Amino acid sequence: MHPENNLQYDIAIIGGGMVGQAFALSMINKGLKITIIEPNHLNPRLQDKFHARVSAITPKSEILLKNIGVWGLIKRKHAFTDTHVWDQNSHGSLDFHKEDEGVKQLGHIIENDAIQSAMYTALEKVHIEFIRTKLTAIHKIDDGYQLDLDNNQQITCSLLIGADGAKSNVRELAGIEYIENNYQQKAIICNIESLQSFQNTTWQRFLSDSIIALLPLSDTQASIVWSAENHLADELMQLSTEQFADRLSQDVEYRFGRFKVVSNIQALPLIERSAQDYVQNNLALIGDAAHNIHPLAGQGVNLGFYDVAELSQQLQANNKPLGDYLVLRKYARAMRLDNELMAKTMTGLNWIYKENNEPLRWLRGFGMNLINESLTLKSFLQKQASGNTPFNI
Repeated sequence: MHPENNLQYDIAIIGGGMVGQAFALSMINKGLKITIIEPNHLNPRLQDKFHARVSAITPKSEILLKNIGVWGLIKRKHAFTDTHVWDQNSHGSLDFHKEDEGVKQLGHIIENDAIQSAMYTALEKVHIEFIRTKLTAIHKIDDGYQLDLDNNQQITCSLLIGADGAKSNVRELAGIEYIENNYQQKAIICNIESLQSFQNTTWQRFLSDSIIALLPLSDTQASIVWSAENHLADELMQLSTEQFADRLSQDVEYRFGRFKVVSNIQALPLIERSAQDYVQNNLALIGDAAHNIHPLAGQGVNLGFYDVAELSQQLQANNKPLGDYLVLRKYARAMRLDNELMAKTMTGLNWIYKENNEPLRWLRGFGMNLINESLTLKSFLQKQASGNTPFNI
């Protein structure tokens, strides 16, 4: 899995995270020469304790992970069958159940490291080359790109994939502009242990000043994502571990007894970014390099996996040269509307739940209860959240 002397590739993927590796695996059976360029080691070691960075993997993403030979390699995954949402400032609540959709589960909570480790295991079995360095410059050539690397290598590729995250170097070097919306919030993440069962349910509570999500990793352990305005997040980060656990327990009404924090507590800034263009000739952005949104949606890496599925489908459905702009534009058109709609919806929901005047609180509660009583509305929302279009990879 080391670079050979021949430095000409069909596809060069910048970024070896979950989305970059997933795209490589989606293209391995096409007889293409592929490299992943990433300065960090791609195989995180799983510890005995759960890692705090997790994803709520939808059934649609599960299909992709099965299709690329990864799902069975994931060592730890916890299925959730229900979702419960409730609001501090109204009597509104909302529940989603597996029975409503006729499925075995609504999704799985999985550590990001567990997914990435499984992908690395799958990649070790195939002819994918890793170059452990950074991209420093790109130069457009007639049939692709020449890439300058930090290890003084130069390589060429027919298709350059930017899968290098929200601060994408590929996006910047290609001169692709993006729109940024700084929420002035942070997401505080850590793992907690409870006295009572999480009942295979994801829990989300809207407070007057923040949103708490509890994502079960086992019967009595969960990852939390506490999205809060910067001033509150900074205040919470100043608390001792015990004080933080007490505050969290109180803010979810001691529904699970008193919590115990069992990992480091981290705070990450919440900034929405959307690239103005997903593609250029011989270049495509996927995952957070193209779009990243507020965690309120719980979509996380799923939108990136949907990009992978759509782009690989478009590339396989056409006999045009790899990197053809018209083919890449079909991918961009297919994904852009859904991604932007999701981003704007989350921005709007975030605003609605930040506002706490009496008429809006009443409307919020009324709306939640109205949806909760309508199987049709609930089914529509659940299908949008879980992805309702199958992949063909």
